[in-house]
Amino acid sequence: MKKLLLSLPLLALFAAGFFGCSQSREWNKEQRQAMREALRDYRQMVYLDDLTDAEFVLFADGVANDLEGAYPVYTTFIEMPGVDDTVEMVVVTAIVDELNADAHNMRHIYPYNYLVSQGILPAGLTRDQQKAFYQCFAGKVNAAYNTVSQFFNAVLADTTDLSQIRQMESQCANDLFEWSVTEIDVVETVPAQ
Repeated sequence: MKKLLLSLPLLALFAAGFFGCSQSREWNKEQRQAMREALRDYRQMVYLDDLTDAEFVLFADGVANDLEGAYPVYTTFIEMPGVDDTVEMVVVTAIVDELNADAHNMRHIYPYNYLVSQGILPAGLTRDQQKAFYQCFAGKVNAAYNTVSQFFNAVLADTTDLSQIRQMESQCANDLFEWSVTEIDVVETVPAQ
């Protein structure tokens, strides 16, 4: 019993030394800021380049929090081989999660200026008119595709102007703004030799 009582202070001293010397299990303010700065490099990605500055800050905070949760020791995380691949995977996962959570994010995949340049939408639409278009478009996409992967596969396979996605865009533009998209078929013939 005496040995046990004498060993308790020694164990307590050992435990205090062990926990006092261990690395911090939480990122500090400077480390979080460094990660947010590093995430600015991803701003050029398709979904992220259309976010407002405030939306991007929220997105970057979410990614930084996910990384901190998965890798609580910052120095170990930064020195880890393949850290850039890990960050990119978390960024892409966050993008897919956001698109999955809210189908109205179509404006990030099909930005308004792009749709105007393609002749799908008229120039000069108000923010409310754009929102109405994207709600209509998202509704059609949700009705046509059961999962986000089916939709992304359709986007990747989308190579013609007469695609199902292009038809959905045109239908919404026509329904909301009486804007009709005229499609011209170009047929090329090769002269016989």
